[in-house]
Amino acid sequence: MLKFTPEHEWLKLEGDIATVGITTHAAEQLGDLVFVELPEVGAELTKDGNAATVESVKAASDVYAPLDGEVTEVNQAIVDDPSLVNSDPQGAAWFFKLKLKNPSDADALLDESAYKDLIG
Repeated sequence: MLKFTPEHEWLKLEGDIATVGITTHAAEQLGDLVFVELPEVGAELTKDGNAATVESVKAASDVYAPLDGEVTEVNQAIVDDPSLVNSDPQGAAWFFKLKLKNPSDADALLDESAYKDLIG
């Protein structure tokens, strides 16, 4: 099941683990990415806190934690090749996996149709 935030992150939920990345819309708005900085495995993230940083030829932008949890895995492939985020933002270019403190908090996030309404 996919969920979305108003800040353009997506989450794929599997039990209490959420795979997190940025949406296709966000990747298109950013343009060609040249740098990705991910959180450390074991980092405790707080909802709406800074989780990662991306830089494009246009600007730098923060990626926010969609929910509270602990980082269990990061995607080194997008650090090594940031252009993956542009080519497959909602697939191979996930950013990190988060063990959610309260998986039910994901119920408050946007579903796909609500996200599409948001971005118009």
